Amino acid sequence: MTQILKRKANSLNIRAGHLARELILKDGLQPAQVDIIPGAAGGPKGIGIQGLDQAIFGDFLPQAQQRRTLIGSSIGSWRFASIAAHGAKQGTELLGELYTHLSFHKKMTKQDVSTVCYQMLSNLVKGHESKLIHHPDYHLTVLSIKAQNLFQSDHALPLMTALAGIVGTTALGRKHSRHFMQRVISQPNIGTPFKIHDDAFQTHYQSLTEENVMAWLMASASIPGVMAAVKDIPNAPEGSYRDGGLIDYHIDLPFESKGIVLYPHFTDSITPGWFDKLFKRTANPNNQARTLLISPSQAYLNSLPLGRLPDRKDFSLKGLDDQQRIQLWKQCIAESQCLGDEFLELVEKQNFAEVMQCL
Repeated sequence: MTQILKRKANSLNIRAGHLARELILKDGLQPAQVDIIPGAAGGPKGIGIQGLDQAIFGDFLPQAQQRRTLIGSSIGSWRFASIAAHGAKQGTELLGELYTHLSFHKKMTKQDVSTVCYQMLSNLVKGHESKLIHHPDYHLTVLSIKAQNLFQSDHALPLMTALAGIVGTTALGRKHSRHFMQRVISQPNIGTPFKIHDDAFQTHYQSLTEENVMAWLMASASIPGVMAAVKDIPNAPEGSYRDGGLIDYHIDLPFESKGIVLYPHFTDSITPGWFDKLFKRTANPNNQARTLLISPSQAYLNSLPLGRLPDRKDFSLKGLDDQQRIQLWKQCIAESQCLGDEFLELVEKQNFAEVMQCL
């Protein structure tokens, strides 16, 4: 019993930008303050915080019903799409169940992997496209990238050359990888659009519609070298579209929030783009001034069966077959309920001052 209480007390890390901290110290954390919620790329790590998502979307935010921007790349956009389509509990549970039961083998081609993932996405949101576009509370905003030059190809040699080029240019500076990719922000033509100030990457704004929402969600999660690029998206310029996490891995964008950017995340740091993690780059503090970052603590992670959240490498981890992986992932998902419980307890007691650290 003592161990359970101790783990619960340490299950979350709470980090805040300076403006978010000021607001919370003054007024507490109130659902009406929250106007933007980011969702990071990171594969199955996203289902490892299911309990936190359920608490935020199922218990906390409904206390102040209003339209909020949900902006996600890769699994982040799929998490939000599942919640918009089915509600917090049913949506997150369906996503967790579908993802957990995916199966891959070494001889699969990139197109084979894409087909499996598209079937999962279809099972997740097909038939609910209207909800994703016209949801009264959520402005679903999907991040992807438009590949440039050699990066448009799925053939091995040009693709690997492009990826090597991205690594090399990113080493010089994040902005230099703009020669290989451009940001795409897809969202419904309803309400106030999400926009950002110009940065190093050319940004295209596309309309998210019932006809193309599946394609944009697929593009947002299409990992180069693992999955095929998505092409022929309805009402979009011709091109090859890929994983949004390549530019916006943990979504370090200049949010124009008027309140708090509430960020349920699987780690306590923000890495701008996927390739930036190779160089240990972290977020621009100015971009995250209004962010409240909530993530599992190291003590919580250590308590999990794998000592960490589910990871894409588990599909091919030596000594771990599908049956074992499924069992371990299910345990991780079940354990995540304590993340949500602790968040709701913090909201009830409003004792963030005791645990909040600087972001």
